[in-house]
Amino acid sequence: MYPPIEPYDHGYLDTGDGHLVYWEVCGNPEGKPALVVHGGPGSGCAPGRRRAFDPARYRIILFDQRNCGRSLPHASDPAADLTTNTTHHLVADMERLRERLGVERWLLRGGSWGSTLILAYAEAHPERVSEIVIAGVTMTRRSEIDWLYRGVRRFLPEQWQRFRSGVPGECRDGDLVAAYARLMSDPDPGVRARAVRHWTAWEDAVISHEVNGKPDAYSDRPTPALEAFVRICTHYFSNAAWLEEGVLLRDAYRLAAIPGVLVHGRLDLGAPLETAWQLARAWPDARLVVVDDAGHTGSDAMSREIRGALDGFAGVADGR
Repeated sequence: MYPPIEPYDHGYLDTGDGHLVYWEVCGNPEGKPALVVHGGPGSGCAPGRRRAFDPARYRIILFDQRNCGRSLPHASDPAADLTTNTTHHLVADMERLRERLGVERWLLRGGSWGSTLILAYAEAHPERVSEIVIAGVTMTRRSEIDWLYRGVRRFLPEQWQRFRSGVPGECRDGDLVAAYARLMSDPDPGVRARAVRHWTAWEDAVISHEVNGKPDAYSDRPTPALEAFVRICTHYFSNAAWLEEGVLLRDAYRLAAIPGVLVHGRLDLGAPLETAWQLARAWPDARLVVVDDAGHTGSDAMSREIRGALDGFAGVADGR
């Protein structure tokens, strides 16, 4: 990774519907524009994300999606209304931010949930995207959500049983994600706190059993960040991200002529390789790189592939 850098500009984007979306810009003001799209949903954009880019050649733009990170209102506040926080709202925020910063076209970089949002934006605004680099491909289909919160139980039965026990008994054989979303809307802070513990314990269990995983990948965050993360995750996943099932794969033809690099760990337990493989087959201008020693949390080899892709695109002139 490149050395740490600090933003030379930052601010808040007023979305006009009660949200203030935090943004910042690093690197070379005259460099190639690149937007970092964080995962979660609800994780916020960490400073380390700046370091995958050559600061001499890139104008690096980061933002915190609605209700998380430094954006306001924060989802850890139970009074924060999430009804205007959907995939379509986030796509509109990205386009509004592009206009605010005077960017004609930008490279998009992200992973996990961020890859879903990147694909949704790029398929809606392909003329605004120069290249795409994704690590850990997801399209947030119902089948993928069901795999992560139910299917993986075959590898982690004891941990999943604890996850299942975190919802009321009458909900345990139904939609667990929807049940957790209801718990995160409960007025009792104790109920919400227990839901956060159970949810993050399951996320930790999945990641910790991957190669290079660590036991507290999610739960080591500050309490407000955890509350926002779980509340936004359950909000999105209980609604299948407001996306028609399979629409991002179906509309991948709209990405034609956008060069892309998809970097995916062969050992990704929570987001199996099949999704990346399907996308690469539907998007002829994308190159799939499978990293044999990586899971969802990556590896040194995966980091080298991501940096190599970004370094390669840094010198590509925008001909459109």
